[in-house]
Amino acid sequence: MKLPTALRSRRTLVALIAASIAVILVTGVGIYGIIIGSRETTAPIAPSPSSTEPAAQPSRESPFRPSRITAIPHSTDAEGFSRSVATALFTWDTGSGFLPLDYTEVILDVADPTGTEQPGLAADIATYLPTQGAWAQLRQYATSQRLEITSAHVPDTWANALAQARPGQLPAGATAFTIAGIRHRSGLWNGDQVSAEQEVAFTVFIACPPKDSCYVLRLSQLNNPLR
Repeated sequence: MKLPTALRSRRTLVALIAASIAVILVTGVGIYGIIIGSRETTAPIAPSPSSTEPAAQPSRESPFRPSRITAIPHSTDAEGFSRSVATALFTWDTGSGFLPLDYTEVILDVADPTGTEQPGLAADIATYLPTQGAWAQLRQYATSQRLEITSAHVPDTWANALAQARPGQLPAGATAFTIAGIRHRSGLWNGDQVSAEQEVAFTVFIACPPKDSCYVLRLSQLNNPLR
């Protein structure tokens, strides 16, 4: 589905705004109960055993760079859609030629079509991705990342949230999926391939209106999901 030019421009604008935020304030977002935390510190895969900075690794950027990152498929399956969003959120490669903003755009393309939640969602995504400065550093080590999902379920506390919501406060088909998995990160250190794994958990808030595609509302803070 081709997006109208005005809508795509809006999504680019909110992504740029999120990318420019130096400090994200703690904010309340109504019934979702999400607390936006400080940006996760991103470091090289393996710290140097000495204080001497190693030489930068040669770039792996391909001359055949695709025009854009693979889109999240439209779906009416709430769990499948949430898994696709989670996978896109954690999948990036500093050697691909893309930047954090490009990966943000992929998720904003399946965001709240009314635009109401898009600025908040863009800020949420920014807490999951490296900053521009960190991205430039990680690119020296050809760092890439992916997510291995181990479970996805509607959290027990979501039923309470629905019960407490005022009429019209939540969009039709609103739900939440808490995703648990293992974040895999790999790169080059002094010419050797190295990797690191870390367990992660977070909640994806979505809406799946009847007879229509699901879309993303917001994200919880990383490792602070709804239970």
